[in-house]
Amino acid sequence: MDLYYHPGSAPCRSVIMTAKALGLELNLKQLNIPAGDQLKPEFVKLNPQHTIPTLVDNGFSVWESRAILIYLVEKYGKKDDSLYPADPQKRAVINQRLYFDMDPLFQCFYKAIYPQILSKKPSPPEEMEKVDKAYTLLNTFLEENEFVAGSSLTVADIAILATVSTFEIVNFDFSKYPNVAKWYETAKKVTPGWEQNWEGIMIIKAFMDSNSK
Repeated sequence: MDLYYHPGSAPCRSVIMTAKALGLELNLKQLNIPAGDQLKPEFVKLNPQHTIPTLVDNGFSVWESRAILIYLVEKYGKKDDSLYPADPQKRAVINQRLYFDMDPLFQCFYKAIYPQILSKKPSPPEEMEKVDKAYTLLNTFLEENEFVAGSSLTVADIAILATVSTFEIVNFDFSKYPNVAKWYETAKKVTPGWEQNWEGIMIIKAFMDSNSK
Protein backbone atom coordinates (compact mmCIF):
# COMPACT_ATOMS: atom_id res chain seq x y z
CA MET A 1 0.00 0.00 0.00
CA ASP A 2 1.21 3.46 -0.89
CA LEU A 3 0.63 6.33 1.52
CA TYR A 4 1.12 9.81 0.14
CA TYR A 5 1.88 11.93 3.17
CA HIS A 6 3.99 14.47 5.00
CA PRO A 7 5.44 13.55 8.42
CA GLY A 8 4.45 16.90 9.90
CA SER A 9 0.76 16.29 9.23
CA ALA A 10 -1.21 14.99 12.22
CA PRO A 11 -3.80 13.26 9.98
CA CYS A 12 -0.97 11.50 8.12
CA ARG A 13 0.62 10.43 11.38
CA SER A 14 -2.68 8.96 12.58
CA VAL A 15 -2.73 6.69 9.50
CA ILE A 16 0.84 5.57 10.13
CA MET A 17 0.07 4.69 13.76
CA THR A 18 -3.09 2.79 12.81
CA ALA A 19 -1.22 0.79 10.18
CA LYS A 20 1.43 0.00 12.78
CA ALA A 21 -1.26 -1.20 15.21
CA LEU A 22 -2.60 -3.52 12.50
CA GLY A 23 0.85 -4.83 11.56
CA LEU A 24 0.65 -3.32 8.06
CA GLU A 25 3.60 -2.14 6.01
CA LEU A 26 3.10 1.14 4.20
CA ASN A 27 5.12 2.35 1.24
CA LEU A 28 5.57 5.94 2.36
CA LYS A 29 5.64 8.52 -0.41
CA GLN A 30 6.43 11.92 1.03
CA LEU A 31 5.09 14.91 -0.88
CA ASN A 32 6.83 18.26 -0.98
CA ILE A 33 3.75 20.41 -0.34
CA PRO A 34 5.44 23.84 -0.70
CA ALA A 35 6.82 22.71 -4.05
CA GLY A 36 3.35 21.69 -5.21
CA ASP A 37 3.79 17.91 -5.48
CA GLN A 38 0.11 17.54 -4.54
CA LEU A 39 -0.89 19.44 -7.68
CA LYS A 40 0.95 17.24 -10.13
CA PRO A 41 -1.37 15.53 -12.63
CA GLU A 42 -0.39 12.03 -11.54
CA PHE A 43 -1.40 12.79 -7.94
CA VAL A 44 -4.58 14.68 -8.84
CA LYS A 45 -5.58 11.60 -10.82
CA LEU A 46 -5.39 9.59 -7.58
CA ASN A 47 -7.09 12.28 -5.50
CA PRO A 48 -8.96 15.12 -7.25
CA GLN A 49 -9.00 17.03 -3.97
CA HIS A 50 -5.18 16.76 -3.93
CA THR A 51 -5.04 16.37 -0.15
CA ILE A 52 -2.91 14.28 2.17
CA PRO A 53 -2.99 11.66 3.46
CA THR A 54 -4.00 9.63 0.43
CA LEU A 55 -3.87 5.84 0.56
CA VAL A 56 -3.63 3.68 -2.55
CA ASP A 57 -4.34 0.01 -1.88
CA ASN A 58 -3.94 -2.19 -4.95
CA GLY A 59 -5.27 0.56 -7.22
CA PHE A 60 -8.00 1.75 -4.84
CA SER A 61 -7.56 5.36 -3.68
CA VAL A 62 -9.04 6.77 -0.49
CA TRP A 63 -8.33 10.07 1.26
CA GLU A 64 -9.41 11.95 4.38
CA SER A 65 -7.53 10.43 7.30
CA ARG A 66 -10.49 9.27 9.35
CA ALA A 67 -11.98 7.45 6.37
CA ILE A 68 -8.60 5.79 5.86
CA LEU A 69 -8.42 4.67 9.50
CA ILE A 70 -11.82 2.99 9.28
CA TYR A 71 -11.00 1.42 5.91
CA LEU A 72 -7.77 -0.10 7.22
CA VAL A 73 -9.43 -1.64 10.28
CA GLU A 74 -12.46 -2.92 8.38
CA LYS A 75 -10.32 -4.56 5.72
CA TYR A 76 -7.28 -5.70 7.67
CA GLY A 77 -8.43 -5.95 11.28
CA LYS A 78 -10.80 -8.87 10.81
CA LYS A 79 -9.11 -11.05 13.44
CA ASP A 80 -9.21 -8.24 15.98
CA ASP A 81 -11.68 -5.41 15.49
CA SER A 82 -10.94 -3.74 18.84
CA LEU A 83 -9.73 -0.56 17.13
CA TYR A 84 -13.16 -0.18 15.51
CA PRO A 85 -15.60 -2.73 17.01
CA ALA A 86 -18.54 -4.06 15.02
CA ASP A 87 -21.04 -3.12 17.72
CA PRO A 88 -23.13 -0.21 16.32
CA GLN A 89 -23.25 1.74 19.58
CA LYS A 90 -19.51 1.47 20.15
CA ARG A 91 -18.92 2.56 16.57
CA ALA A 92 -21.28 5.49 17.02
CA VAL A 93 -19.20 6.78 19.94
CA ILE A 94 -15.96 6.27 18.01
CA ASN A 95 -17.39 8.03 14.98
CA GLN A 96 -18.50 10.95 17.13
CA ARG A 97 -15.00 11.28 18.58
CA LEU A 98 -13.50 11.14 15.08
CA TYR A 99 -15.77 13.98 14.00
CA PHE A 100 -14.80 15.83 17.19
CA ASP A 101 -11.15 15.42 16.25
CA MET A 102 -11.86 16.91 12.84
CA ASP A 103 -13.78 19.85 14.28
CA PRO A 104 -13.37 21.45 16.76
CA LEU A 105 -10.08 19.90 17.91
CA PHE A 106 -7.99 19.91 14.73
CA GLN A 107 -9.61 23.10 13.50
CA CYS A 108 -8.70 25.00 16.65
CA PHE A 109 -5.13 23.75 16.28
CA TYR A 110 -5.06 24.97 12.70
CA LYS A 111 -6.47 28.40 13.58
CA ALA A 112 -4.84 29.02 16.95
CA ILE A 113 -1.60 27.04 17.05
CA TYR A 114 -0.49 26.76 13.43
CA PRO A 115 -0.12 30.56 13.07
CA GLN A 116 2.20 30.48 16.10
CA ILE A 117 4.35 27.92 14.33
CA LEU A 118 4.60 30.16 11.27
CA SER A 119 5.09 33.51 12.96
CA LYS A 120 5.98 32.84 16.63
CA LYS A 121 3.30 35.40 17.51
CA PRO A 122 0.52 34.80 20.06
CA SER A 123 -2.83 33.75 18.65
CA PRO A 124 -5.91 35.97 19.01
CA PRO A 125 -7.62 35.40 22.39
CA GLU A 126 -10.86 34.30 20.71
CA GLU A 127 -9.03 31.47 18.93
CA MET A 128 -7.39 30.31 22.15
CA GLU A 129 -10.83 30.32 23.78
CA LYS A 130 -11.89 27.76 21.16
CA VAL A 131 -8.89 25.64 22.12
CA ASP A 132 -9.97 25.76 25.76
CA LYS A 133 -13.53 24.77 24.84
CA ALA A 134 -12.30 21.82 22.78
CA TYR A 135 -10.02 20.56 25.53
CA THR A 136 -12.72 21.03 28.15
CA LEU A 137 -14.99 18.81 26.07
CA LEU A 138 -12.25 16.21 25.64
CA ASN A 139 -11.65 16.32 29.37
CA THR A 140 -15.37 15.60 29.88
CA PHE A 141 -15.27 12.64 27.47
CA LEU A 142 -12.53 11.15 29.64
CA GLU A 143 -14.24 11.56 33.01
CA GLU A 144 -15.46 7.97 33.20
CA ASN A 145 -13.31 6.21 30.61
CA GLU A 146 -9.61 5.53 30.29
CA PHE A 147 -9.76 6.09 26.54
CA VAL A 148 -11.69 8.62 24.50
CA ALA A 149 -14.40 6.23 23.31
CA GLY A 150 -14.50 3.62 26.04
CA SER A 151 -12.29 1.27 28.01
CA SER A 152 -9.78 0.38 25.28
CA LEU A 153 -7.70 1.99 22.56
CA THR A 154 -9.56 2.71 19.30
CA VAL A 155 -8.93 4.63 16.10
CA ALA A 156 -10.51 7.61 17.86
CA ASP A 157 -7.65 7.65 20.36
CA ILE A 158 -5.10 7.37 17.57
CA ALA A 159 -6.58 10.26 15.60
CA ILE A 160 -6.89 12.48 18.66
CA LEU A 161 -3.42 11.51 19.89
CA ALA A 162 -1.91 12.68 16.61
CA THR A 163 -3.67 16.03 16.98
CA VAL A 164 -3.12 16.54 20.71
CA SER A 165 0.58 15.67 20.57
CA THR A 166 1.11 18.40 17.99
CA PHE A 167 0.09 21.01 20.57
CA GLU A 168 3.32 20.22 22.41
CA ILE A 169 5.22 22.24 19.82
CA VAL A 170 4.09 25.43 21.57
CA ASN A 171 4.48 23.98 25.09
CA PHE A 172 0.74 23.69 25.57
CA ASP A 173 -0.28 23.29 29.21
CA PHE A 174 -2.19 20.01 29.47
CA SER A 175 -2.31 20.17 33.28
CA LYS A 176 -5.39 22.41 33.08
CA TYR A 177 -7.25 19.34 31.78
CA PRO A 178 -6.27 16.51 34.18
CA ASN A 179 -8.23 13.77 32.43
CA VAL A 180 -6.64 14.69 29.12
CA ALA A 181 -3.19 14.80 30.69
CA LYS A 182 -3.65 11.34 32.20
CA TRP A 183 -5.02 9.89 28.95
CA TYR A 184 -2.18 11.46 26.96
CA GLU A 185 0.49 9.78 29.08
CA THR A 186 -1.26 6.43 28.73
CA ALA A 187 -1.88 6.79 24.99
CA LYS A 188 1.77 7.59 24.32
CA LYS A 189 2.77 4.35 26.00
CA VAL A 190 0.24 1.99 24.41
CA THR A 191 -0.17 3.32 20.86
CA PRO A 192 1.97 1.53 18.27
CA GLY A 193 3.94 3.92 16.10
CA TRP A 194 4.19 6.64 18.74
CA GLU A 195 7.89 7.07 17.98
CA GLN A 196 7.19 7.84 14.32
CA ASN A 197 4.49 10.26 15.39
CA TRP A 198 6.96 12.08 17.63
CA GLU A 199 9.57 12.21 14.86
CA GLY A 200 7.03 14.06 12.72
CA ILE A 201 6.38 16.54 15.51
CA MET A 202 10.10 17.19 15.86
CA ILE A 203 10.23 18.03 12.16
CA ILE A 204 7.64 20.75 12.72
CA LYS A 205 9.48 21.99 15.79
CA ALA A 206 12.74 22.22 13.84
CA PHE A 207 10.91 24.26 11.19
CA MET A 208 9.45 26.52 13.87
CA ASP A 209 12.85 27.05 15.49
CA SER A 210 14.57 27.82 12.20
CA ASN A 211 11.76 30.18 11.23
CA SER A 212 12.31 32.21 14.38
CA LYS A 213 15.99 32.91 13.67
